Amino acid sequence: MPSSIPHDPALAPALKALLAERYSCRGYLADPVARETIDAILQLAQRTASWCNSQPWQVIVTSAAATERLRQAFDSDEAAADAAFDIAPPAEYRGVYRERRRECGFQLYESVGVARGDREASQRQAQENFRFFGAPHVALVTTEALLGTYGALDCGAYVNNFMLAARSLGVASIAQAAVASRSKFLHRWFDIPDDRQVVCGIAFGYEDPSHPANRFRTSRAPLAQVCRWVD
Repeated sequence: MPSSIPHDPALAPALKALLAERYSCRGYLADPVARETIDAILQLAQRTASWCNSQPWQVIVTSAAATERLRQAFDSDEAAADAAFDIAPPAEYRGVYRERRRECGFQLYESVGVARGDREASQRQAQENFRFFGAPHVALVTTEALLGTYGALDCGAYVNNFMLAARSLGVASIAQAAVASRSKFLHRWFDIPDDRQVVCGIAFGYEDPSHPANRFRTSRAPLAQVCRWVD
């Protein structure tokens, strides 16, 4: 039976273009994003669908000054000593997942001039995660612990929509699991209750087009690898 939902032929091309334009930005200008633009991003992301409409996400957004204070705090021994996730990270990347992860890593290292096997240089690049790649803002996403996997899943959808909303308004972003590896420190820094879990951070701002880390794009698996039809 035909859908009763009105079809706007402009929507699919717009979404396609938006998905193609969004990428994980790893080099930012220092210029802050206007508060009204950030509010617009948050309003769009708030339309995210969630399990039973529970909307489990709570978001802490830092101004440019607050981001700089957090950036400096992450350089401290206290933050490094508290390396722990609220939500367990992947136990292991195997097979095709390992291949995709390595492909992305090699692309990044090549773009910024890190030679394979250069552990010192790769460690310096890894530390850029805790500098938020120079971004002027961070959105820290937390979930209600009692909601378990589905709460985290809903927050993942929110993160995706936040980044698409940002891109639609000319703002670049990157989701950062590395930020969640400092969850204990973040609970203290932001006074996050124990009944909430840090899911990830989102660094965002205006991309630096001259930064070499912004010159590559990751691939996507063909549908035959990820979809199985059943008739």
